[in-house]
Amino acid sequence: MNNVINVLAFLAITLTSSFFISAQAADNNYKPGYISDELFIYIHTGPGKKYRILGTITAGSKVQITGAADDGYSEIIDNKDRTAWVESKYVTTQPGLRFVVAELNGKIATSSDYSNQLDGEVNELKSKVNLLTNDKKKLSAELKKLTITLEKTQTKIKDQDTNIKKQWFFNGALVLGVGLILGLILPRFFTRRRGSMDSWS
Repeated sequence: MNNVINVLAFLAITLTSSFFISAQAADNNYKPGYISDELFIYIHTGPGKKYRILGTITAGSKVQITGAADDGYSEIIDNKDRTAWVESKYVTTQPGLRFVVAELNGKIATSSDYSNQLDGEVNELKSKVNLLTNDKKKLSAELKKLTITLEKTQTKIKDQDTNIKKQWFFNGALVLGVGLILGLILPRFFTRRRGSMDSWS
């Protein structure tokens, strides 16, 4: 009978202290924390090994630190939403290796995605540069053809101008020659004709 009373008393004290501690923790702001990198540790219903073991928690697990501490133990809320106590030496605000590795893997994946995106943009820019280079070559070839055509046209116009000047010179010389001939012949012709008319009279 005494054993039953002792057990009931122990349970009553445990429950009362748990409620009291939980109420006290509710007034504190929780902050994120982690279980340090041990294999696994036991969690208790109260601040000490004398309290019932509630279960185990895996090393590196993320928890919420309530801020309550007593007798080298800290109160936490684990990822299963269990409020429990663990030895303070196993609680830290720094993430464990598992979270660090996961975060690094996430950053690597993000960096890889960004690198792939940059590679895609670089390839697209290279394609545009190649298109512009091809367009430049085509325009250069067309410009060269137009330059040659212009030079030929200018040469042709120059030749035509020379020919026109030669033609004008030839025509002027011809008119001058005809004028000289007429200037020499016509006076003699009129003189001879006048002499004939004088002889008739």
